[in-house]
Amino acid sequence: MALDQAKLEQFMGKAVGDLGATLNSALVVLGERLGLYKALAELKSASSQELAKRTECDERYVREWLAAQAAGGYVEYDAASKRYSMTEEQAFALANEGGPAYLPGAFQLALGVLRDEPKIRAAFRSGAGVGWHEHDQDLFEGTERFFRPGYVANLTSAWLPALDGVVAKLERGARVADVGCGHGASTIVMAQKYPQSRFFGFDYHGPSIEWARAQAKAAGVAERVTFEVASAKQFGGTGYDLVTFFDCLHDMGDPAGASKHVRDSMASDGTWMIVEPFAGDRVEDNLNPVGRVFYCASTLVCTPASRSQEVALCLGAQAGEAKLREVVTSAGFKRFRRATQTPFNLVLEARP
Repeated sequence: MALDQAKLEQFMGKAVGDLGATLNSALVVLGERLGLYKALAELKSASSQELAKRTECDERYVREWLAAQAAGGYVEYDAASKRYSMTEEQAFALANEGGPAYLPGAFQLALGVLRDEPKIRAAFRSGAGVGWHEHDQDLFEGTERFFRPGYVANLTSAWLPALDGVVAKLERGARVADVGCGHGASTIVMAQKYPQSRFFGFDYHGPSIEWARAQAKAAGVAERVTFEVASAKQFGGTGYDLVTFFDCLHDMGDPAGASKHVRDSMASDGTWMIVEPFAGDRVEDNLNPVGRVFYCASTLVCTPASRSQEVALCLGAQAGEAKLREVVTSAGFKRFRRATQTPFNLVLEARP
């Protein structure tokens, strides 16, 4: 075997970086749950002793955590003073829970998925599926907390306005079905913006629906939002002016069947908004950092979820617009277009 030493060292460097990033997932979740990031952001600058006192944690653990965060570029370290701090950008992403770039939820999601590796390994051997409901609780909570900042930043300001005539309907008063709503973050964001409209959230996962109901009550929109346990092929109601699917069509075993049910449930002039992970139509289009994250998530969550259901089409999180168009138009939708996009999302519009 003839090895290129330079290439080997380059690859080993990449692997070491990935190993550190994997381990750091646990430290980010710890940092959030213990209030370490928020306290450091508030203090502006702190020693390990000061941060430990502020958060009521053991100093020796805090000292090691801070060093790991500094080594990874998540906090700053001043060697002369032996004090730690956060840049405005670090604090915005790690300590501002209401902001559009809040990251700890993504790490909570990742940590939850890693706990399920034995189930996924068994599925690789058997070809069986692993349903969404079979995963660790941190996946459910982390998914909401990961996607919610994107909804807050984009949903009512950019995505809905990119659809033809939808905002005017919502402002007058529309019927909206949010399918695969999970913990209800997307449903609640829309309900808060459009008080004249009525919203119906559906998800097959009972515990998520219970969570969503509590969140709607806390947000003060429970009188205009109804959450029910139902699958994408069986949710109730007709005459919807808008149906939304957020990052869930590709998870479904029978997305074509779900598309047909959406078509049957809509008003004649209704609109279906489909938000999916950003992807090109070819594998080579997606061989980049964003595509890597989505392919990993798809291997561990999305493909097993689809495999656990009827038909088991397994679109995957990087299906791409052409494949999604094929699935949607097979159900009778005549108009299909990319309404807008972000580096992480495709926002698609389908109409009868």
